[in-house]
Amino acid sequence: MLNSRAMNDALLAELRRLDGQTHLHPFTDHAAMHQRGTHVMESGSGCVLVDEVGRNLLDGLAGLWCVNVGYGRREIVDAVAEQMAKLSFYCSFFETTTEPTIRVAAWLAERAPGRLERVFFTNSGSEANESALKIIRAWQKLRGKSSKHKILSRTFSYHGVGIATTSLTGLPNCTDPFDLPLPGFVRIPGPYTYASGSGLDDAAYGAWCIDETERVIEREGADTIAAMFVEPVQGAGGVILPPAGYLGALRELCRRHDILFVADEVITAFGRLGVWFASEMWDLDPDIMTVAKGLTSGYLPLGATLVSGEIAAALETNGYFAHGFTYSGHPVPAAAALANLAILEREDLPGRVRTDVGPYFQNKIQALRTDPLVGEARGLGLIGAIELRVSPEVAAPGTAGVRAAALAREEGVIVRGIRDLIAISPPLVISHEEIDRLFAALARVLDRLRG
Repeated sequence: MLNSRAMNDALLAELRRLDGQTHLHPFTDHAAMHQRGTHVMESGSGCVLVDEVGRNLLDGLAGLWCVNVGYGRREIVDAVAEQMAKLSFYCSFFETTTEPTIRVAAWLAERAPGRLERVFFTNSGSEANESALKIIRAWQKLRGKSSKHKILSRTFSYHGVGIATTSLTGLPNCTDPFDLPLPGFVRIPGPYTYASGSGLDDAAYGAWCIDETERVIEREGADTIAAMFVEPVQGAGGVILPPAGYLGALRELCRRHDILFVADEVITAFGRLGVWFASEMWDLDPDIMTVAKGLTSGYLPLGATLVSGEIAAALETNGYFAHGFTYSGHPVPAAAALANLAILEREDLPGRVRTDVGPYFQNKIQALRTDPLVGEARGLGLIGAIELRVSPEVAAPGTAGVRAAALAREEGVIVRGIRDLIAISPPLVISHEEIDRLFAALARVLDRLRG
């Protein structure tokens, strides 16, 4: 356990006052939060956080699907401090860059699956997907097919918070408040069997989704569709796993109709599923892949858009590439990424997930299936979801997950509530004992939900 140090009452009150007066939080009901008081995190080590009252909380969400190597890794802290002392910033504009940026690009290009040979750096997964969209439009124009401008994405998908990436996202709570999606973003069904009400099993529902996707392509016209964005496992939409054969069939549809296949691996890359990249598991051979989160384990913001050699060649041989961010390839996050990737490699954390903690974690999830409040328990590697059966005694429909997550914090663990499910995604360094603690707390949550 961490040494717990509570903030004094005066400091906590001042922080909460300032937060209420000045800070717009992401994805937050501000009125409800400030009525309760903002939860302030004080410190962290390994898989454990300490909050403002000195309470130890086991982080079962890895921050936000990202702290793969755990909190407080000195290797990353030291690498960042050394780089800041040496060169705190220089951009990759003006035919210039820095050594850490080059080395991260080389690592990604060498290790990425299939034909992905070039790396464009961003500050987040949202920016990586925004950049992918612009690259797609540029490439289609360069090959004389500007009519191919529509983008396919799935229901229950999450691809970011820009105007275009929100349009990609298949979650109404993300799109509706902003009158999105924009024209040209076309939705196809995601393989969320449990929520479909179809009565089909996973394989049959996955096959229906493929058939429906083909019908959408025929309706829209393949000559108008530029690309399809796909999370191998749909994370923020509810940890939706692909049925057997589904992703391969989706990939083949794209090949047959000359549609670029974009693998959004912002959550799934860097070991969470027990491999470096989820695209390897299903032989997806993406034309473009986007990453972020686990690239630095969340220590500093860094994302990347990886593109095939064919696409890169078109961009590199056709004049000025007029896209980029001031902080594209910032040397300090790049140094953090190099140190983080070294930890993942040295400790073989993807292999540890595949052969050790992943199976242990999944056994714990499956053991909950017998609970009468659990409608479904699913997962892969170190990511999982528990669907809750909702009744008036438990919570209003669509709110049971949020209530369960709040109870989990009271029980000393952090998970995420999504609609009527609990999502879990701990750091890859979690121990068996910590997994036991996590699921013991969730068992108490289920007991409390039953009243």
